[in-house]
Amino acid sequence: MKFVATPARLSSAASTFDADFSARLHWSAEQDEAIEQRVKGILADVRTRGDAAVLDYTARFDGLRAAGVADLELKAADFQAAFDSLPPEQQQALTEAAARVRRYHAWQKQQGGETATYRDEDGTLLGQKVTPLDRVGIYVPGGKAAYPSSLIMNAVPAHVAGVGEIIMVVPTPARGSVATGGSGGAAAAGQGERNPLVLAAAHVAGVTRAFTIGGAQAVAALAYGTATIPRVDKITGPGNAYVASAKKHVFGQVGIDMIAGPSEILVLADGSTPPDWVAMDLFSQAEHDELAQSILLCPDAAYIDAVQREIDRLLPGMPRAGIIAKSLTGRGALIHTRSMEEACAIANRIAPEHLEVSSREPHKWEPLLKHAGALFLGAYTSESLGDYCAGPNHVLPTSGTARFSSPLSVYDFQKRSSLIEVSAQGAQALGRIASVLAHGEGLQAHARAAELRLKPTR
Repeated sequence: MKFVATPARLSSAASTFDADFSARLHWSAEQDEAIEQRVKGILADVRTRGDAAVLDYTARFDGLRAAGVADLELKAADFQAAFDSLPPEQQQALTEAAARVRRYHAWQKQQGGETATYRDEDGTLLGQKVTPLDRVGIYVPGGKAAYPSSLIMNAVPAHVAGVGEIIMVVPTPARGSVATGGSGGAAAAGQGERNPLVLAAAHVAGVTRAFTIGGAQAVAALAYGTATIPRVDKITGPGNAYVASAKKHVFGQVGIDMIAGPSEILVLADGSTPPDWVAMDLFSQAEHDELAQSILLCPDAAYIDAVQREIDRLLPGMPRAGIIAKSLTGRGALIHTRSMEEACAIANRIAPEHLEVSSREPHKWEPLLKHAGALFLGAYTSESLGDYCAGPNHVLPTSGTARFSSPLSVYDFQKRSSLIEVSAQGAQALGRIASVLAHGEGLQAHARAAELRLKPTR
């Protein structure tokens, strides 16, 4: 089958650019109402019946039947055996990727994630107490594909932050099963089974416990706890529409990282990078799924033509050509801008998940770029390096939320408690202030509590 990818060709100089541009960016995060209702039912059932409901849904969606949830738990020996079974080059790649991610997040922790205090002139101590979360749940997708990199990016910063227990859930649909509403989407024969790279990644990343369950039922089990699966304080990690919906519904019972939309890449190019490099970088996000978005911004029209030719040339050789073609045709865009400065301004409007500055002078343009999940500077910095092993986290805000949110980090696995120790001297000044304000609010007990600590005046 021949696949053709035809991303929209837009020009910022066109009178219809704003409307055309906005239409290309639009993506609705609203889920189908049937999914919402089904997820609500799963969550309520797991909350009520616990392990029994988890077993029922795992059998229904993944084709895995077990006598108890304990039979679905993976052990450290499984991780070790999976790691030992890998070829040496895969062992080394996992170990080095985890080490780089660990080193980066350890550095990040040193930059401000520590308990600190100070005393003011009257001896009052003020500060913050930073403590790790006790237990977190990591959702690792399974079914259509396996993502050891996602496990590393979620588990390693949690481990560095000092989280006591890291509970992994990963769907492993049985051979030949077809899941239609639960764990990882449709699962053909052999897909999603216990992938040794995922288990080996758990070995190097510091996972404490793991269960071979997925979908909304896994999110519910982590959020509410069952007889076998412990309740966690926060759930992180990507999943399909059912997982995203379930995370949204349990937020408040537990913390979550984010509700992620389709993957995105924006390439800001000055025409100096080989066009086949840029074409492949656009493919690198388009191959995730049909809703992924790949956009090129460039002031050189001839270069945009060259990138389109490379898209046409390279696409037939891609194993996921059908997905790439649908993504680029449905949501992709090659945008001709008046200048690099205008390209930067448009990039800020998009606030993409991944932003490549494919330029001879990336540091010239970086100060103009305010909103992006991650910036990849220079022609040699492909987004895929950030996905796997550069060090900074690849769990990034999507759908324009980079305007106000940040990548996953050690800070997501820590919390801060304010420290206040008021001295006797400090209570004299603070107490009078608090008394006045509390009386003004009509809260006499507040005022009286402060006043009792005031020394009588002579």
